[in-house]
Order: sequence, then structure tokens, then C-alpha cells
Amino acid sequence: MAAYTTIDNPELYFQTKIYTGNGTAIGSGGQAITLDGDENMQPDFVWIKERNNSTNHQVYDSVRGATKRIYSDGNYVEDTQTEGLTTFGSDGFTVGNDGSTNGSSDTYAAWCWKESADAGFDIVTFSGSDSNQNVSHSLSAVPQVVIVKCRTAVGEWMFGHHSNTWANRMKLNTADADGSYNWMNSGTSPTSSVFTLTGNVQDFNDNGQTYVAYVFTGKQGFSSMGSYIGNGSTDGPFVFCGFRPAWILYKRTTDGTEGWILQDNKRSPFNVSHVWLDPQSTGAESDSTNANLDFLSNGFKLRHDDTRGNTSGKTYIYMAFAESPFVNSNGVPTNAR
Repeated sequence: MAAYTTIDNPELYFQTKIYTGNGTAIGSGGQAITLDGDENMQPDFVWIKERNNSTNHQVYDSVRGATKRIYSDGNYVEDTQTEGLTTFGSDGFTVGNDGSTNGSSDTYAAWCWKESADAGFDIVTFSGSDSNQNVSHSLSAVPQVVIVKCRTAVGEWMFGHHSNTWANRMKLNTADADGSYNWMNSGTSPTSSVFTLTGNVQDFNDNGQTYVAYVFTGKQGFSSMGSYIGNGSTDGPFVFCGFRPAWILYKRTTDGTEGWILQDNKRSPFNVSHVWLDPQSTGAESDSTNANLDFLSNGFKLRHDDTRGNTSGKTYIYMAFAESPFVNSNGVPTNAR
């Protein structure tokens, strides 16, 4: 019998960490944040948001290097924060006393991924060319989500998703609806080795600028990237993922300017989940019924009729990562929470 998943333990590749800051500066040792999984995971991509205050989302990765941060909620240039995330550890990371990552008594969520072709995630840096160019990736599979951010100049977060046409894009840092932009070279689909960018645009391919791309593809039992149609009811649509989700990001794509919603199983550990953050907003964490959602053993179900997640007849895209596969490689099913 074929395996239901090649990743029985998703914690080896993705974990959410909830922690409280202690305000310790790096010169005094900083604060070492240890992940909660049963096995160690050295993260390559760490996205941190202060939950109780209005601050920028902090994005760090091991390819650009520790201390190099960009904000998901703006088009800002990459900067160096020596009191932010300074070390990617063997099972977590270390932060200094920057208020966005370690303010005394403040609360934080950190979403952590390990870069791995096995888990369908690759981090790529490249230089702009002013002309159409193929950018290589190492997934050995066709990407389903490609996110590109300019590091050295002001630039929007370009967000491409395979459920849309590749000529279209959304922006992680705005509430803009999906729109035609011709950034993926007239809609050229990515391949198992490259994605192709149009030239001479500062957001994603301008000569003299440098860029980072976060490239994902779905893996059975671990990650899912797709779309659903809203029904406008508090008995909303069920979305099959093939696993019990740990993290879900979703957004309306058709017309309107509805913001993003990001939910996870740590900040809201019981159904109905209703605690959420918005990647394009500096705002503190929200707790409201207009994000009601159930994390199920094999996917998620909308329990609200808010326009951000469930307007009748409208299309929404999502990305989700697993807490546990619906059925593991030994044929053992997971439990609902």
C-alpha cells in the first residue's frame, strides 16, 4: 500500500511557538526561545508578531542571515536589527531586547519553518536583471506559491498562488484583491526547476536590486495550497487538506479589498478557533467571531459569514501546514482536536 504521507511528524519542518518576552539584551545573553516539539527543529524561516501591541511583523531567514529583517506589513527595505533575532539555534532561536521580538512581559507568536525539498519549501535569493529571467529553485517539484520581496529598495510583497493565473498577483502587505500584473512573464507557469519573472520592475526584478523568494509546494499529509468558494453561512464550507492543520492563512481573491487572516492551533487551541492576526497589518491580535473556524482531523471548516473568509460565491485562496497527517504512513488515523 502506498504511504498516505512521507512526513509522519510535521514538527520536523514546521512549528508555532508562543512565548513571553523578558526584555534581555543580547549583551546580557538575550532570550533563547526553544520550540515545543518532541524532536529538535532548527528553523530557517522565522516570522514573529507581537500579539498584545501594534508592531511590525518581523520576518527573518537563514539564507539572508540572522539580524536581517523585513516586515510583511509594508514595502520597506530590509534592515539590520542587532537586538532582534540574532541566532538560528538547533531547536529554536535567540532574540535580543527589540520590542518587536522580546519586550518585557509582551506576548509573541513565532511561526517557524525548516527549508527542505522534502517538505516543499525553498528560500531563494537573486539579483534583478531588468529583463525576463528564470530564477532557479530547489523544490524538485512545481511551486504552488511563490512570494517575492525586494531587499534593497522599496517593494511590495508579490504573492503568486497556483489557484489563480500566474500572471496575477496579490500582495502580502496589502488588502488588494487578486489582479493582473504580468509579473510571472505573461503568466508563464513555474516549473520543477525555475520560475520566470518579467523584467524592469522594482518590486521583483529591477537591475541593481536584490530579492528574496519563498517558494512552496504542497506535500501530502503536511501542506496544502488551494482555494474554496464561500457560501455566506455560519455553517461554512469545509476545506479538505489531508491533515489536522497547525497553521492557516487565507484571503479573498475576487473583487473587494478584504484583508488576510492568519490562524494557528497554539493561540487558539480549541474549536471554535477565533484568534487571528493579519500579515498586512501592524495591529495587535484580534479575537472575534468573524474568524470562527474549526481545525478538523482532515482540514478546516469556516464557522463565520464575514466577507474576509466566507462571502457567498466569492473565491478564497489558502495555505495550510499540518499538526499531524490525517493518516500516517502506517495507516494510523489522527484524532480530531
